[in-house]
Amino acid sequence: MKGFGTDEQAIVDVVANRSNDQRQKIKAAFKTMYGKDLIKDLKSELSGNMEELILALFMPPTYYDAWSLRNAMQGAGTQERVLIEILCTRTNQEIQEIVRCYQSEFGRDLEKDIRSDTSGHFERLLVSMCQGNREENQSVNHQMAQEDAQRLYQAGEGRLGTDESCFNMILATRSFPQLRATMEAYSRVANRDLLTSVGREFSGYIESGLKTILQCALNRSAFFAERLYYSMKGAGTDDSTLVRIVVTRSEIDLVQVKQMFTQMYQKTLATMIASDTSGDYQKLLLAIVGQ
Repeated sequence: MKGFGTDEQAIVDVVANRSNDQRQKIKAAFKTMYGKDLIKDLKSELSGNMEELILALFMPPTYYDAWSLRNAMQGAGTQERVLIEILCTRTNQEIQEIVRCYQSEFGRDLEKDIRSDTSGHFERLLVSMCQGNREENQSVNHQMAQEDAQRLYQAGEGRLGTDESCFNMILATRSFPQLRATMEAYSRVANRDLLTSVGREFSGYIESGLKTILQCALNRSAFFAERLYYSMKGAGTDDSTLVRIVVTRSEIDLVQVKQMFTQMYQKTLATMIASDTSGDYQKLLLAIVGQ
């Protein structure tokens, strides 16, 4: 690229040590100086994982989430794990901004797209999530936690079959601190933890979605650490997941995610990335993740 040459090391240096906000300014300055679109230029020069990573870094965070959701539902098949990873982990404000951005950038209604791409209890959970309407009161009502725990027990372990709508209602509306208290109360009521019960009562994507909500209530950083680990564990690497999580958490809680990763897997995230990736792609990932 003129001005960069495709000197990928220069791209790595410029991109890695900037905040997303600064990268947006670089994009605007590039257009002012050269009368060209930086993203289009980068696209023509880069390919594969490096291209995906650079493009992700240059998207504003809300747009990147909206784009990932659109991408997960476009064409044949649906990447349900991406829908879960974004919709079940974001804050109300983030969700509301994603919904608006999805509409303004793609001219589409996120809820409608979800309805046409998913079905059953999983569809209902995701539609609940896109409302961005979880209670955000930080104080815990222990009486309610006890009652909710009892209701969840009676909707699942305490009967034949499962009353899915009860799980949906409680897990989609209660604040995370409230859900933590409910999980504690549930262990006393049911003699097993709620995550285990969800695994026994549900399967497939609805199971993953409900578990993701509970894991985020317990420790959001641990959830992302686990997703990163499994994106690299075993043969092959799920690069899209690796890129998406590193980029989306980089200015939110990547420090905590790294700490949890080391605690959970007795090795650093950087070590695992270094052994699983190569070239400039590896350099740039490591520059973002740091040691």
